Amino acid sequence: MDSFTEIFVRLLFLAAFHYWNVLVAGNKYNCDNQLVTALPQSSFSSSSELSSSHSPGFARLNRRDGAGGWTPLVSNKYQWLQIDLGERTEITAVATQGGYGSSDWVTSYLLMFSDSGRNWKQYCQEESIWAFSGNTNADSVVYHKLQHSIKARFLQFIPLDWNPNGRIGMRIEVYGCAYRSEVADFDGKSLLIFRFNPKSTTALKDVISLKFKTIQRDGVLLHREGQNGDHITLALFNGKLSLLINIGDAKMYSADAQINITLGSLLDDQHWHSVLIEHFNNQVNFTVDKHTHHFHAKGEFNYLDLDYELSFGGIPMPGKPGILPWKTFQGCFENLYYNGVNVIDLAKRHKPQINIMGNISFSCAEPPIVPVTFLNSNSYLALPGTSGQDDISVGFHFRTWNNEGLLLSSKLFQSTGGLLLYLSDGKVKLSIYKPGKAQSDITAGAGLHNGQWHSVLLSAKRNRVSLIIDNDAASSSHASVTIQIFSGDTYYFGGCPANDSIMECKNPSSSFLGCMKLISIDNKAVDLISVQQNSVGNFSDLQIDLCGIIDRCLPNYCEHGGECSQSWNSFYCNCANTGYTGATCHSSIYEQSCEAYKHRGNTSGFYYIDSDGSGPLGPFLVYCNMTDTTWTIIQHNNTELTRVKSANPENPHTVFFKYAANLEQLQATINHAEHCEQELAYHCKKSRLSNKREGIPFSWWIGKINETQTYWGGSTPDVQKCACGIQGSCIDSQHDCNCDADRNEWSNDTGLLSYKDHLPVTKLVITDTHRPNSEAEYKLGPLLCRGDREFWNAASFNTEASYLHFPTFHGELSADVSLFFKTTASSGVFLENLGIKDFIRIELLSPTEVTFSFDVGNGPNDITVKSPSPLNDNRWHYVKAERNVKEASLQIDQLPQRTRAASSDGHIRLQLNSQLFVGGTASRQKGFLGCIRSLQLNGGALDLEERAKITPGVEPGCPGHCSSYSSLCHNGGKCKERFSGFSCDCTLSAYEGPFCKKEISAYFRAGSSVTYNFQETYTLAKNSSSHAASFHPDISLTREAITFTFRTTWAPSLLLYVSSFYKEYLSIILTKNGSLQIRYKLDSHQDPDSFSINFKSMADGQLHRVKINRQEEMLFVEVNQNERMRFRLSSDTQFNAIKSLILGKILVENSDVDPDTLKAISQGFIGCLSSVQFNHIAPLKAALYDSSSAPVTVKGHFTESKCGTLTSIDSTSSETTHSFADHSGPIDEGKPLANALTNDSAIIG
Repeated sequence: MDSFTEIFVRLLFLAAFHYWNVLVAGNKYNCDNQLVTALPQSSFSSSSELSSSHSPGFARLNRRDGAGGWTPLVSNKYQWLQIDLGERTEITAVATQGGYGSSDWVTSYLLMFSDSGRNWKQYCQEESIWAFSGNTNADSVVYHKLQHSIKARFLQFIPLDWNPNGRIGMRIEVYGCAYRSEVADFDGKSLLIFRFNPKSTTALKDVISLKFKTIQRDGVLLHREGQNGDHITLALFNGKLSLLINIGDAKMYSADAQINITLGSLLDDQHWHSVLIEHFNNQVNFTVDKHTHHFHAKGEFNYLDLDYELSFGGIPMPGKPGILPWKTFQGCFENLYYNGVNVIDLAKRHKPQINIMGNISFSCAEPPIVPVTFLNSNSYLALPGTSGQDDISVGFHFRTWNNEGLLLSSKLFQSTGGLLLYLSDGKVKLSIYKPGKAQSDITAGAGLHNGQWHSVLLSAKRNRVSLIIDNDAASSSHASVTIQIFSGDTYYFGGCPANDSIMECKNPSSSFLGCMKLISIDNKAVDLISVQQNSVGNFSDLQIDLCGIIDRCLPNYCEHGGECSQSWNSFYCNCANTGYTGATCHSSIYEQSCEAYKHRGNTSGFYYIDSDGSGPLGPFLVYCNMTDTTWTIIQHNNTELTRVKSANPENPHTVFFKYAANLEQLQATINHAEHCEQELAYHCKKSRLSNKREGIPFSWWIGKINETQTYWGGSTPDVQKCACGIQGSCIDSQHDCNCDADRNEWSNDTGLLSYKDHLPVTKLVITDTHRPNSEAEYKLGPLLCRGDREFWNAASFNTEASYLHFPTFHGELSADVSLFFKTTASSGVFLENLGIKDFIRIELLSPTEVTFSFDVGNGPNDITVKSPSPLNDNRWHYVKAERNVKEASLQIDQLPQRTRAASSDGHIRLQLNSQLFVGGTASRQKGFLGCIRSLQLNGGALDLEERAKITPGVEPGCPGHCSSYSSLCHNGGKCKERFSGFSCDCTLSAYEGPFCKKEISAYFRAGSSVTYNFQETYTLAKNSSSHAASFHPDISLTREAITFTFRTTWAPSLLLYVSSFYKEYLSIILTKNGSLQIRYKLDSHQDPDSFSINFKSMADGQLHRVKINRQEEMLFVEVNQNERMRFRLSSDTQFNAIKSLILGKILVENSDVDPDTLKAISQGFIGCLSSVQFNHIAPLKAALYDSSSAPVTVKGHFTESKCGTLTSIDSTSSETTHSFADHSGPIDEGKPLANALTNDSAIIG
């Protein structure tokens, strides 16, 4: 938050700090007095009583008067016991018993409270815990300390469940103390103006506090204004509290000239809500009820020009320019304190600081409004009407979160027709129907499921119908219908009875879930208290005299910016464009590092990484360079070589480097990495870096910890030199940096900064380019980080009794655990953490089952995923378990995720207090045998290796990665083990790259050729175990495996030719018409076997992939991944004395080949050849990468190319990587991959 907010807070609250509990008149003494014992009989009331000896007056704890407690006439869910404490009292605890010496007791109940005995509010222990646990026998006392105290005069106990072998029976006690308060009632036309002393502006802490209650959704609570339209307003808007700051003129050129902070919801419920605003130094806390918005104000308080006057309840001159047309507040204030000053007390005593405009009374009036709550699909309210009237008028107010639901249904007089009023897509729809007549529909309003109160007035007179919403002509509809309307005798609100056999009520949609009030029929208000007493109408599953609506998006459990929406019973998170997924947008859709992407088989490119997974840091874009080592490359905003002149100590050249990630994200990435580096180049001419004589450097840089650093690239912090000083190669041995020689010629000090705690460089300061002929140039490379320590961090558990322990896992509302495991054991616990009752556990239950078990106070829950194949196969398997307030889930490898919905009305916080056990349990049973790695808890990794070093029975690390990852090595590449991971050995593959997937391609021009001599290979390798040793002149081949890709427009062409010392050969050619032919001559006395692949012309400039396999006389050919073709050789099956393999033009005359091959030989090949492999020989790769040692000869114009990339055929086979000129590690060549979109890669953007 910028200075405007600080402006507001400083000038709004300008006096000394008083503690919050003093301001709200909280009590310093123990507040646990018995409140019920001394009450008279008249203070007790109930829904009914079984007899006079079971009356509510006998419901005192531990008393045996009468029958020994209260018991209602009928034991059902509509009974209640009420006490009147005589005045508003602070209530801190309750206790219950059953009826003395009986089988009557209540096992669970609700607690309601009210100031007036009307408009009750339900007490909530935790976020979603409404019910109190009751008794298990008649005489034991069950005591509940309230988590937050109640201030009320009336209490109601509503039994939910009771002993099934008895009746409802209760004795109660309530604990608390007297509550003192000052109240003021504003009638919607009044203001209270408070003028304060400007000398109070020296306070270190400023505080304002109050409580308010209202049934109006809009109104000003507080306003302060000054000159030029400057003002501050605290106001209700649509039942939410908004804090607005407005700067009237252009004193500050910023989009923040208006600030609006909104808190709370449904604050128009005629219940007390507390407001607290505190400022201490630059920290500001804005609290409404239990929800606080913290922010840090910046800058000086010198922009707002405000008077020393506060108005409460409204704005004195609402017509002023720049002042919004806010409504005046109608309702009550309580304990209004401004920096410790009791404003209401001053008003009551008519002090001169107070000016009252209008009528303000000092008691709080309660409007006689009785709401009713429709709880579930069985809820309905049936009210009588006057039958046969041609004039119908029904009105009511409603509020709900559901966009559908029946509002009203009534059968018409002496007809099978009727009228229906219901919500459809947030609009009110009226349908009038009658058999044989066209149904008439009219619609009014929109977005009426927003939780606000909306009024509905339905009027009908014969065939004229009117539907008015919120008294707004724009939201009203009027129509004439073809049906004569005469009223029926019953109106059904909210739903229909389940046993309505005569179809008096019809419901075309779902039942209404929400609240109604101010119901009127035929212009007469319905007395809902009489309905509650069964004097009027009928109902089911209603709560009368309270509105039980809850804002399930407050607090907002949607994480990472997920958008919360809700229905009556639940909330939903829209995670679109957040980078996260899950019921609460908890889990990142991106990997935590480039290393993780690599080991999913992804190739080089731009990727989003989320360094802390489900933690608070968001994803950011990096370049992942997947060489043999994985490099993460993070760019900044100034990578060009920049020249500096005229910089001196008084006017230095200062440059700030802004990265593609913030400092917290960068630090997380650096912490993950095995090594990080950043090249800093400094070119100088008479521009020095250090100044040993005076001890003040001429130039310096600042890293992430915001400390000045004077060592340079190639050095370390403790040495404070440049690279040449470390190497002893500086141009002047008296100095530790080349630039310090101060010569009038260009020199440089360039090197890598690699001390992780100081990276990245965020600022560079240069001061020595102001002398004649003095200048400098600098260039800072991107931040480069290698590897991921956490991805391979592993421990091996060697005994069932061994385990690692860590501090308690804290994941109260959201918890996710992920890990890799490898084992041959049939069962074992991966992880366990216990609380007093709560726990969390993940275990291998059987060779094919993993179970996630947990308890948050509602009883144990288990989720099990069964694998179709064994999980104890000594390969790495991935486990991810998540639990949040909405659901729990378990994922194993790529198997379908299993989920379980959370209880809608139970405990939601996971409360653990023991150590976290990994690889075992606190009881040392069910220990895990095997390896666990990359253990992440809510995005943070546990250092298993470090803890394993000091733990008996556990070893750091875990060998054997190729059993799991060898499938990532393609095209004949072989997996090689490393301590941290693996690598692919592409020696025997025609491909390169980290996964042997990079095409090796070359472009052949006219007359060029590549010859691979097998005889020389034999000579070089005859004493080795290499496959090349098999090509001895005395050894015959009966099998060949040949693959290659080509692109050409020339025909005829020679694609590949293999010769022998015995005039045998293999030729693969394109004939004159562009068809592919394979010719084997394995008998020098016979004509060659010729096999034609009758495709369309393959000299079409497109890429074509060819696979040829011969097994003795059987020949198998596959072209462009089409169906494999089979051929049979008719001549010999032995290919004797292999001599050489030739690609391109054969320059030596050869008269021993057939005419078609001869034509192709004379033409040679012009075009692209790629990934050529003959058995284990890769001639193109040898010619391009190993020509100095391999037996290969290159003639003519032959160049490496990207021409063999199968962009249009198989995009996943290409490997495109980023090239940075100043990157010191290994780099693949090529252009950056803009979107790494492969079948198993993350989608960018």
